[in-house]
Amino acid sequence: MKRCTLPVMLLAGLSLLLGGCFKYTNYEPGTVIDIDDQSKAILALQEVSVPPPPVDPTESVEYRVGPGDVLSVTVPGLLERGNGEGKGSDTLGGFRVYTSGKVLLPLVGGVEVAGLTVEQIQTKLVEVFSAYIKQPVVSVEIVEFKSQPLYLLGKFNKPGLVYLDRPTSLLHGLALGNGLADQANLRGARVVRNDKVLPVDIYQLLYNNDLRQNIQLRQGDAIYVPGNEAQQVFVLGTVNKPGAVPMVNGRLNLVQALSAAGLDGKAYDEKHVRLIRTISPTHGQLMMVDLGRMMNGQALPLPLNDGDIVFVPKTGLGGWNEIISELLPTFQLIGAVAQPFLWADAINND
Repeated sequence: MKRCTLPVMLLAGLSLLLGGCFKYTNYEPGTVIDIDDQSKAILALQEVSVPPPPVDPTESVEYRVGPGDVLSVTVPGLLERGNGEGKGSDTLGGFRVYTSGKVLLPLVGGVEVAGLTVEQIQTKLVEVFSAYIKQPVVSVEIVEFKSQPLYLLGKFNKPGLVYLDRPTSLLHGLALGNGLADQANLRGARVVRNDKVLPVDIYQLLYNNDLRQNIQLRQGDAIYVPGNEAQQVFVLGTVNKPGAVPMVNGRLNLVQALSAAGLDGKAYDEKHVRLIRTISPTHGQLMMVDLGRMMNGQALPLPLNDGDIVFVPKTGLGGWNEIISELLPTFQLIGAVAQPFLWADAINND
């Protein structure tokens, strides 16, 4: 059991700092209060988790051609590998697939090839050239892969844009960045698809060999690995300065964060402060905290984690649905910190 001495001057200072309508307990000088830990102030804690994406049985095991790719096409006696001669060939010695999904070939014109494998394109071109030559022999190769970008952002040894040249797993995609820097924060790493964070835990994949997280990547996916240098929490709701609060040397507690955001002059519900904590993209916690217990010396200040979202309500709200609805406009300002676990069915059933 920890023993904490809280003199009157300390409580008075905190009272002036936080202000608001909260009434703090007056203690006699030299009062000693026994405190177990900060858990006395946690009124409710809800674990929220999201399973990794299910395996898509329709995922292709072969590369499918798309706009931007460059093809080499050979038809002996009629077309020699797109060597720069003839309409439709380019200076790369091949034929580029246009945004329309077609490749423009001499004699036959535009042929739709987007979404097809090399074997399927070859079969299609045999049929197309059959109108000009008996039993044509067609050879097709991909000489440049440019249709399936993958964005490697953050703490990679070689961040940037790469192009997939085959069906690629998440592990393979991570390796394309030549590994991760020492400052990489894997617990905050994200896979983003169509502007949404996927429920994939890169930390579990790399450190605990959880192959359920080893999803197949798609064109346009982004892998973002933040650094652990700039850590911060977000304080929202009934505060004077809503937004990010930096963590000095990676440390910050709830009272310090609220002091930085400012509560003076605000009417707020000190008994139902909400905390949304991201543990990983597939796991988080929702807490309801009694700030009054901390301010009255009945519980230790609650340590915060990087990325925590603290919400100070005006009055006692109902369930988490109401909290999230009120936070939705502000979430757009802080990105996808709390997604995707925040939208789990468990919240909808509180």
